[in-house]
Amino acid sequence: MRKEFTSTACGLRALAAAVVTVVVGAGTVAIHADTAAERLAESAVILKEVMEAPDKGIPTDLLAKSRCVVIVPGLKKAGLVVGGKYGRGFIVCRTTDRTGWGAPAALRIEGGSFGFQIGASETDVIMLLMDQRSVDGIMNSKFTLGGDADVAAGPVGRSATAQTDASMNAKILSYSRSRGVFAGVALTGATLRQDLDENQSMYGKQLSTKEIVSGGIKPPAAAAELLKLLTTYSQGAPR
Repeated sequence: MRKEFTSTACGLRALAAAVVTVVVGAGTVAIHADTAAERLAESAVILKEVMEAPDKGIPTDLLAKSRCVVIVPGLKKAGLVVGGKYGRGFIVCRTTDRTGWGAPAALRIEGGSFGFQIGASETDVIMLLMDQRSVDGIMNSKFTLGGDADVAAGPVGRSATAQTDASMNAKILSYSRSRGVFAGVALTGATLRQDLDENQSMYGKQLSTKEIVSGGIKPPAAAAELLKLLTTYSQGAPR
């Protein structure tokens, strides 16, 4: 499936002190992810396409300030699920010394409004967690965006200078891309849960999100490209 990222604010689509959600659009993703390794690979492709879109990606200065990033590739519409939407993705958080990114932990996301374009059956979601309280909240078994933490549509572009007061004060910034459109979109009402089955698939044993994010866990080989890209793009220098 081909996906193009475009921000509604800049002409494209993509938790801490604030979390940002953005809808991103610019490149092409041709991966149908069924396993954790495939979803990690797709997450890396999505991040790369979003961040390399000139003037239309997630501001690097915001990514540099974020404590964690959540990426959900291919969030789907489904009438059988409460809220009609569900997806599986990952949360990746800074290492303690903030020089790099730690091992990914698996998450499930359900419900909420994700800015699906007319005729679209799935969308990709990226969230920036900006404060530690939001990160701690996601460690719980169930975390509701907009309920347990303020969430706002994230700005797009080379820097965050044009962001609104709402996004300045939000604890979570969110983005999504669907049918070639990338933009910031508030995912109020969506719930995040830890995915213990996926964690076991990645690490060979049952681990909670907190155990993984807290450090000391070696990332799976399939996460290498995603972690490399996060380190590169979170240096803070404008693209």
